[in-house]
Amino acid sequence: MPHEEPLPFWLVNVPRNEWPPKCPEFLLECGEKDRRIIGSPDSEYKRLSWDEVKQLIQTNRVDKFHRVPSDLRKYRQFTHRLVKEYGSIMDFIVGVRLGWKDLEAKGRAFECEEDIKILYNDWPYGIDEKIVHLVIWTKFDIEEDPATGDLTSEARRKVEEYMARTFYSRVNPEHVRWFKNWRSLKSVHAVEHFHVMLYDPDSEFLKEITNGDVPMCARTSNQSSKALDVSQK
Repeated sequence: MPHEEPLPFWLVNVPRNEWPPKCPEFLLECGEKDRRIIGSPDSEYKRLSWDEVKQLIQTNRVDKFHRVPSDLRKYRQFTHRLVKEYGSIMDFIVGVRLGWKDLEAKGRAFECEEDIKILYNDWPYGIDEKIVHLVIWTKFDIEEDPATGDLTSEARRKVEEYMARTFYSRVNPEHVRWFKNWRSLKSVHAVEHFHVMLYDPDSEFLKEITNGDVPMCARTSNQSSKALDVSQK
């Protein structure tokens, strides 16, 4: 049999009848890590189990969270369009997703509800589909130790208190985990946030704490549309 050359990374997971003639603009500046992931077949991707998710968070190896290859491709396409249409990802997050006029906190950390918003992660990682990935956005800083980049003990205490009253009181604590990305892993640096993973949570609870939010990945199934669909559904 003749030797077949491997597909360019930008054609993997794309139906042959939809192959672009050249690498799409939104993938031109992909780093080596993203090229490797996008160039891997979805069929070879193994979603992380809840036990694996808990282990990565416990050992602070959150750099091991990756998106399904085709989802990472869609994410890159989506963020590329955001920059063109809104000027920056931050402007979209603050003005559209969060609906905040400014980032001035009304009170101290976790003191005022209006300084906090819980939304779905718009493009979740490749994890068990029973796991829900939320992002807690805050107008206040969550203090880090400049020497280690990890949260200070006081900041961690405040986050745990918030988690206790918001999640642990309503969900089995064994089905809840949270983490804050390393600074080098953040895709949005200017708005403070941390992540919460919930295993098989109640849908009504999710609707309540997210105020009926719908992640962008569920609202932008037609990536070729002329305008981003940012309406609630």
